[in-house]
Amino acid sequence: MTIREDLHVHSTYSDGKDEPEEIVEEAIRLGLAKLGFSDHSCAFYDECSMKKERIEEYRSEIRFLKEKYRDRIEILLGIEQDYYSPEPVDGYDYVIGSVHYLKMDDGSFLPVDWKRQVLEDGAAQYFGGDMLSLVARYYETVSDLVSKTRCDIIGHFDLVMKFNEDGQLFDKHDGRYVDAWHNAADRLLATGRTFEINTGAISRGYRTLPYPDSEIIDHLVKKNAKMILSSDSHSKDTLAYAFDKYENLVI
Repeated sequence: MTIREDLHVHSTYSDGKDEPEEIVEEAIRLGLAKLGFSDHSCAFYDECSMKKERIEEYRSEIRFLKEKYRDRIEILLGIEQDYYSPEPVDGYDYVIGSVHYLKMDDGSFLPVDWKRQVLEDGAAQYFGGDMLSLVARYYETVSDLVSKTRCDIIGHFDLVMKFNEDGQLFDKHDGRYVDAWHNAADRLLATGRTFEINTGAISRGYRTLPYPDSEIIDHLVKKNAKMILSSDSHSKDTLAYAFDKYENLVI
C-alpha cells in the first residue's frame, strides 16, 4: 500500500465503534504516517452526530494524542461538517464537508443515506414520487458545500447513490442526473477543493464500488481535480480500507 494517510475516520465521539487511542494504535500498526479524526459535527437532527457537550472534550483528546504520538504518527484534528450543522468550524486542522440530509419546505430533514425505503418514501412525500427531483435537490445542496461549510475536502460527493448501485431507484445515465452532478462538480472544482474517493460504503457492505461513481471520477480526473483516498472508517478494522485496490486513482 502506497497511500499512508487516512483523513476520514470516526470514533466514539460520534458514531464510530472505537476510542480514539485504539484507532491511533491500529493506524501505527498498519504503518500509516498520517491519521485524521473527522467525527460528525454536532447537529440536532442527526442522532449519529457528536453531542454538543462533548465537542471540547473531543478537541482536547485529539490534541493530547497528537502530542503523545508525535514521534510515531502525525495526527490531525478534523471535523465532518454536515451542511446544516450550526456549529463553527474554527480551530480544526481541516474540514470535510458533507450532505447527509435535505431540508424540506416543512422544516423536516430527509436523510439521503439512512435506509433505501426512507429515500423512496421521501421522494413520494416531497417530490411527487420523482426520485430525480430529489436527486437534483441533493446535488444543488452539494454544490454549495464550500461556501456553507468552509470545507477543505468534499465528502462522498454522490452519497445519494448509496442504495442505487443496482439502478433501481433511478437511471444514473438519465440526462437530468448527469446534468445535476456535472453542475455540482464543476461548481466545486472551481473552488480548488479536494474530492475524496471514499471506500466506506464498501467496507460496510452497501456498495461494491467507492464514491464517487467511475463516470464522476473520470470527469474529475479530466478537470485535474485534487483527490485523496479515505476510508470513512467507523471501526479501527476498516482503516485505509481497500486503499491498495484504489490507490491508482489518486497516484
